[in-house]
Amino acid sequence: MKSNIIRITIVLFATLFLAGCNDFLKTSPTDRVSDQLVWQNTKYADLYINNFYAYFDRYGVFGNDQFSGNMTEGLTNTLKYGSYQPGSKAGDSNNYVFYPERISTSQNLLNVWNSTYERIRRINEFLESMYRLSNFTVEQKTLYEAQARFFRAYCYFQLAKRHGGVILYTDINFQKSKNRSSAEETWNLISSDLDFAADNLPEEWDAQNAGRLTKTMVWAFKSRAMLYAERWQDAKDAADKVISSGKYSLEAEYADAWKGSNAEAIIQVLYNQVSGPNHIFDKSYCPYGDYLASGADENGGCAGPTQEMVEAYEAADGSVVDWSPWHQKTTQTPPYDRLEPRFHATVLYNGATWKGAVMDITPTGEHGRYMDYRADNYAKGRTVTGYYLRKLMDETKKNVVQYPSQQTWVELRLAEVYLNRAEAEFRLQNNGAALADLNVIRARVNLPARTGLAGDALFNAIRHERMIELAYEGHLFWDMRRWRLADKEYNNYRVHGLRITGTAPDYTYEYVDADLQDRKFLAKTYVLPIPDSEITTNTGVEQYDEWK
Repeated sequence: MKSNIIRITIVLFATLFLAGCNDFLKTSPTDRVSDQLVWQNTKYADLYINNFYAYFDRYGVFGNDQFSGNMTEGLTNTLKYGSYQPGSKAGDSNNYVFYPERISTSQNLLNVWNSTYERIRRINEFLESMYRLSNFTVEQKTLYEAQARFFRAYCYFQLAKRHGGVILYTDINFQKSKNRSSAEETWNLISSDLDFAADNLPEEWDAQNAGRLTKTMVWAFKSRAMLYAERWQDAKDAADKVISSGKYSLEAEYADAWKGSNAEAIIQVLYNQVSGPNHIFDKSYCPYGDYLASGADENGGCAGPTQEMVEAYEAADGSVVDWSPWHQKTTQTPPYDRLEPRFHATVLYNGATWKGAVMDITPTGEHGRYMDYRADNYAKGRTVTGYYLRKLMDETKKNVVQYPSQQTWVELRLAEVYLNRAEAEFRLQNNGAALADLNVIRARVNLPARTGLAGDALFNAIRHERMIELAYEGHLFWDMRRWRLADKEYNNYRVHGLRITGTAPDYTYEYVDADLQDRKFLAKTYVLPIPDSEITTNTGVEQYDEWK
């Protein structure tokens, strides 16, 4: 990494929000940005637009809008929620994959329709009021518009990846009778807004504005969005600009890639345990023993990696590990020590070291604890797969109950941009370039380079690298949807774990069904329904064919 690189971080200014928004509300009598006095001072415009940056938190893994507070990996074969109780968040996650026929226009955990359109309304009101009422310079207006239009594109992206074509509003006139646009038109607006933002934002801001969007951030996000749009050349071109800028570099250690202020993070959200904002990821996903060490009752550990995910990791030398001996009852220790570095940075397993202790993930374990799925309605910190998450957790956190979490959420990092470009190059039939990008990612963890791959073999290598490198960062479920593979691979299957009994070093391992019933994915859910609330208030909108 060049020593003069400035790593710009998206910071959620909690104190600024609270004080600033209160001041703003005192000067504005309605929920509209309409008080002319506000638009005579850039201080208020800054306070208002700062709130848009909070959207990264809302849709991120630590936020509530990705999957109603759950991780979408729970809808794949890589993560299993332990609770069975309907009405609990973890129980609802399981029900989503067991009973997808219950998804409806009134019940859908992936629904972000109303909240996202409210955010789009606020963005459009900001733009309209700024141009109508402010006395800002042309340069100031353009910088505000560039930031606002990025976030409008970001919001429409959240809708497009769920629904395809949606209702498009680019002004304050939210009509009561307007139909949805086509998917092509929706992606056109997203692309246009991102282009405007990239063309008009600076490469760097001054110190006072450090943390705001830059050109490179926008190009990085466009490399993601255009994969969903299947505009391969646009995705490649955007990724090219990020990589060639030299502003970011891969961290030497994979485990450092999602920590705060690292060289790889392009867009990240910082939290603060004391002043806020903060989150409860550790409290939700920590091992059983972390709760007890905090002086609290059993809790945490609401989901854990599956045996399918564990078996997806290569050995450290790039070879494929034969797991067949552990698909039956055995006393042979699983080959965890043979697996590549990303496994050890992602998964907590029996015998792993965590917070200075050796994990014992048995039915009576002290630091971890195993439970057969449905043995209890609530997991209460116990894992039903024999594994806990290590990735994204804060290993330095002593008390997971009394204090909220503050580890950084990395919305977008350089490794993803390489993988985005690899997929785009593959779609453009540039196999050599695709392999080169894959091998940049593999080289970081000292895995041998992939060579001579093409067609399905190359695509599967890209799939594998995305699943492993970006594990539990909120990508896999959406990748499988956009590839139209979820109804083929996430249908009529079950996830598994290892039941571990005994005491060290005399453990017995038993391959177990962690679902007890088949999971399903309905092809109609590639397009999620427009909610009833929109259908009843918007007389012009037509429901998607799949949901009529």
